[in-house]
Amino acid sequence: MSIFQKLPFEWQVGLRYTRAGKRSGRNSFISFISLISVAGIGLGVAALIVVLSVMNGFQKEVTDRLMSVLAHVEVFDIRGAMPDWREQAQAAFKNPQVRAAAPFVETQGMLLRDEAMRPVIVRGVLPQEESKVSNVAAQVKRGDFNDLRAGSFKIVLGVELARALGAEMGQNVTLMLEREPVGKAGVLPRMRAFTVAGIFDAGHNELDSGLAFIHIDDAQGLQNLAGPSGLRLRLADMDRAPQVVRELKASMSGELWMRDWSKVSASWYALVQSQKNMMFIILSMIIAVAAFNLVSTLVMTVTDKQADIAILRTLGASPASIMKIFMIQGAVVGLLGAALGVLSGAVLALNIGVIVPVIERLFGMHFLSKEIYKISAVPSDLHWADVSTIGLIAFGLALLATLYPSWWAARVKPAEALRYE
Repeated sequence: MSIFQKLPFEWQVGLRYTRAGKRSGRNSFISFISLISVAGIGLGVAALIVVLSVMNGFQKEVTDRLMSVLAHVEVFDIRGAMPDWREQAQAAFKNPQVRAAAPFVETQGMLLRDEAMRPVIVRGVLPQEESKVSNVAAQVKRGDFNDLRAGSFKIVLGVELARALGAEMGQNVTLMLEREPVGKAGVLPRMRAFTVAGIFDAGHNELDSGLAFIHIDDAQGLQNLAGPSGLRLRLADMDRAPQVVRELKASMSGELWMRDWSKVSASWYALVQSQKNMMFIILSMIIAVAAFNLVSTLVMTVTDKQADIAILRTLGASPASIMKIFMIQGAVVGLLGAALGVLSGAVLALNIGVIVPVIERLFGMHFLSKEIYKISAVPSDLHWADVSTIGLIAFGLALLATLYPSWWAARVKPAEALRYE
């Protein structure tokens, strides 16, 4: 006896209806509609998996570029300066997640050259220590990050900032900082000339157009500080940064204020998350449309099988059993569609780097311009948690679509169904 014959009769009938025979054109048409329903659900699932994987890829790409310059955690001394930064660094290292620490001074000002003027965030660093918490030294395309020496008044500019100022290697730019109010004269700026010692390219427009590095001693002198503003920390796992901040607040002494990388780029992070959520909702509607296409398929099946339903009822089948038959049919279609979509979507997402170049060559086009986006290839980052969620949602919508046709089938009256047979 086959496994199929060992199943309860509701399963046997439901599976038989799913693969309706070809002895009549009507049954063949119903089978064709079931196939279209499977394909529709699969297409919606695959599209959602691919789109979310590409969005995850872009998020990972941009995050990696941000984190090549930003620290995972920043620790500030509320008093304005942290002269005991070495002791505070040792206290931070007691947390097993902390891998490196570097002092810094950060201020805002204006950079001027000839008639060009641009706002800038100036970060004073120790070049040797900064290399432990960021990759900016490796991103210097011209010059040398280690040329930043105390008293040299040299500066390393972002590539877009240097382009906007028209500044080249060895040329001077003027840094203008606000100073304390002076009598009736109001607020007078402090100005200092710096020599361009390097130009870095982080691949992120916000960083490349608004960030500059100088030596920490020069920054402290300009700000009249007795020490660094605080510490920049590199962690073993950047995703645990909020937890590490809570732990450091409890373990480190002093008047300290801390923030993790997600707070520094909170607006960008929130924007990406909202875009992902909206895209998820929009593409889920495609799956919903395909899933509810099952309603018409099952209604046609119920109409076609009314005589069969009447016979089953006269043989003792309960309304619940009749309802179960058509729910099984819809569930099988939903499961096949979800499985097809998950398989094809995962394959496409994992091979997007191969598929997109082929499409670009075939149609002679480029999806991404490196000059505009600074990314030449479409990135993809497949999250299996997303895949499982999408598959479950598709299957759940398919089950939901079976409720009304199954309920309608359970209400078929045998006498009326057999009247004209």
